[in-house]
Amino acid sequence: MGIQTIGSIASIPSELHRQIQGPDKETRIRAAKAIGSLVQTNVLGRTVLEEVNNHVHTTYSFSPYEPAAAALGAWEAGLGIVGSIDHDSIGAAREMLEAAAGIGIASTVGFELRCSFLDTPFADRKINNPDSAGIVYMCVHGVPSSAIDAVDKFLQPVRTVRNARNKKQVEALNALIETSGLDSIDFERDVVPLSRFSDGGSITERHILHAFAGKILKMVPAGTPVVSFLENNLKVTVSGKIRQILLDAKNPHYQYDLLGLLKGNYLSRFFIQPTQEETIDVREVVDFGLSIGAIPAYAYLGDIEESVTGDKKAERFEDAYLDDLVAFLAGIGFPAITYMPPRNSTGQMDRLQQLCRKHNLMEISGVDINSSRQSFNCPELLAPGCVHLVDSAWALVAHEKLVDHNPAWGLFSRDNPLASRPLAQRIAVYARLGRGMDPFAPESIIDHAKQELMQGA
Repeated sequence: MGIQTIGSIASIPSELHRQIQGPDKETRIRAAKAIGSLVQTNVLGRTVLEEVNNHVHTTYSFSPYEPAAAALGAWEAGLGIVGSIDHDSIGAAREMLEAAAGIGIASTVGFELRCSFLDTPFADRKINNPDSAGIVYMCVHGVPSSAIDAVDKFLQPVRTVRNARNKKQVEALNALIETSGLDSIDFERDVVPLSRFSDGGSITERHILHAFAGKILKMVPAGTPVVSFLENNLKVTVSGKIRQILLDAKNPHYQYDLLGLLKGNYLSRFFIQPTQEETIDVREVVDFGLSIGAIPAYAYLGDIEESVTGDKKAERFEDAYLDDLVAFLAGIGFPAITYMPPRNSTGQMDRLQQLCRKHNLMEISGVDINSSRQSFNCPELLAPGCVHLVDSAWALVAHEKLVDHNPAWGLFSRDNPLASRPLAQRIAVYARLGRGMDPFAPESIIDHAKQELMQGA
């Protein structure tokens, strides 16, 4: 496909930019459709890259971006695909799908959650979770729109239990800062309003840290006063790059940068381990994902020598026992593994890719976006050893639309007309279908698929 320019490159009207990040969902969707109308009439255009990203967090977990604004951010970055992924929530999905179609960018939706590995051979290991042994992060990608309500029902008890833990974590944090001069943090007053909890969103530790950062900024101005408060009142060492960043009072990402520093200094001190009630057994999550036609994917982290994102310390994770872990994942029904090229070395990815081929697992990639400082772009995805992940993303888009029309058309369905073909060939067919879809009319893929799948049977 390559880089191509479509339409006239022009600035999106500032009012539409404001509306698409505003508080009202219907206004955001109308703004997305208004932008799409300008695109379709060639008033607006963009340079389209090969890059894709199906792991963008929204305000339904923790992110500065409303779902429609995330779709626009991806469109402006030249991406071919945008996907929403939120922790313990599918709340962004419908807005993401409608807004993306309105703007004219392909989309996919899913969710991320912690699940229990306590009833597995890896129960005592830190697997891919820096905070907990025996608890793993995983994603469920390609959720068909007809299953969104079922997903919300599945996740609602997790959010309820998590909030009970969140309240205790706020209490623990208040105990740590009670002599700092800051007002105490109230969960209902200060944390809940930062979330979309009332609309099916989740509340995470980052919301608590965001409220913490907000308390500091309410008490002292950004810049030198904040740095002095951190060092003198909270006894936090502020040095190097982060010091220069926080000394800049005009930094547009200030509260997110402050949050990152607080995360590194406070999270481990107030964090309370999730209970088994909050972390569903991995097999149950995989079975549920498959039952709704989605694609459950283990999220590979890999040993960290130096954190690319700056918020993780050097630490060992799955690499010492990766062969056994991947065999286990395939054995309990995982159809896919997801990973992030910017975070892993070439050697780590080569080894993981070989294991995926050995166990017939789909490779999915996306770079999580949860801060205004992060770029939607991921040029690492276009490296020779990663470019096949672009086709996987397009296949994921096609799968999601097609399984909604006919469960037998799911990429991993035993009844799929192409079920006898190797996985790589099926992905190639689905990628072609995804690329050929009109992003303004995702349903257009159905007629193309009828012909393609029937011919390939």
